[in-house]
Amino acid sequence: MLVTIGPKLERPRWLRAPAPSGDNYRELKGLIERLRLHTVCESAACPNVGECWNHRTATFMILGNVCTRRCGFCAVQKGAPLPVDYDEPERVAEAVEAMGLKFAVITSVNRDDREDGGAELFALTIRAIRRRVPGCGVEVLVPDFQGSREAVDIVMDAAPDVLNHNTETVPRLYRQVRLGARYERSLEVLAYARKVAPQTPTKSGLMLGLGETAQEVLQVMRDLRAHQVEILTLGQYLRPSPKHLPIVRYVTPEEFADFRVAGYEMGFAHVESGPLVRSSYHASDAVA
Repeated sequence: MLVTIGPKLERPRWLRAPAPSGDNYRELKGLIERLRLHTVCESAACPNVGECWNHRTATFMILGNVCTRRCGFCAVQKGAPLPVDYDEPERVAEAVEAMGLKFAVITSVNRDDREDGGAELFALTIRAIRRRVPGCGVEVLVPDFQGSREAVDIVMDAAPDVLNHNTETVPRLYRQVRLGARYERSLEVLAYARKVAPQTPTKSGLMLGLGETAQEVLQVMRDLRAHQVEILTLGQYLRPSPKHLPIVRYVTPEEFADFRVAGYEMGFAHVESGPLVRSSYHASDAVA
């Protein structure tokens, strides 16, 4: 993939997250290593890993840590996928229990090599958590499953508390940012999930700073509401390495605040909008 080299932007003060440290952080890191699990916190180089792990929250990434797609923004390793580990759901549930979680977030790499896109493992993980930690809420952040309704059915049959699928960016930038994805297909996945389980809220999020305009962002927000999405996250794109897409600009906290107000005016039930917001940031607050 060709990455355009632009002028290097100085990171503003509002994006300077503290380095991860602390007893809880070290304990969770040891637990995850012992159970041979992956987290999107580490694999995607999330800037909030220190804050979240010290509050004993983490987003577990199932189906390995190698993605079958090559999105221009993502730090997760790309290549030939790992074999499916059917013991992984029980190890995730063990970690959820050990962490004392009341709300767990599960995501995955894209698994276009599998007919169901990995939906079976999502369902197994939801059920394993519910068996081991009754009453624990579960949000799933799923890929688009290449538009497979059967895959969405498998996940929704396991009754997650929130179904999250990120649109990530505006339609004009899809070919550059989300290789292998289609904007309309993402909207269809969200709409179908709501159709088969009307009681389950759906959620989506965007990264800003990749060259989109404010009007394009607002149009995506309107599209999401038209497809009955209730929860929205907006955050600043941060370039994982020089091989990834460049940051076009840093969106100010004031602009994020304006988008938050606009989101509530459009009818979203919950909006997280800020420079360091990520799709799983404060996830339990949206369903409290």
